Amino acid sequence: QVQLVESGGGLVQPGGSLRLSCAASGSISRINSMGWYRQTPGKQRELVASIAATEQTNYANSVKGRFTISRDNAKNTVFLEMSSLKLEDTAVYFCFVWSSFQNYWGQGTQVTVSS
Repeated sequence: QVQLVESGGGLVQPGGSLRLSCAASGSISRINSMGWYRQTPGKQRELVASIAATEQTNYANSVKGRFTISRDNAKNTVFLEMSSLKLEDTAVYFCFVWSSFQNYWGQGTQVTVSS
């Protein structure tokens, strides 16, 4: 069984920064992709950023230049550095891990951007 534990969400003012972390543990072997999705009420979950085992990254157009994804393979952890946050970045952020042809999800962490 694989568990993903997220941390780092919270309330921030527009223009501020937050750092999300997601640590995977349990019966997990080689991790391929890791990343983050986000979801707001009434909308589909959307990909925010992902990072492959090759360190190749992929970002949603709406966050390019503001968010940075990275991973620590030794700790099976993925990070999302978010800066210049906007009101529209408010959402529940879910991390995911793709490993052994299975996708695992975190429980979600709330990010609220508000003045």
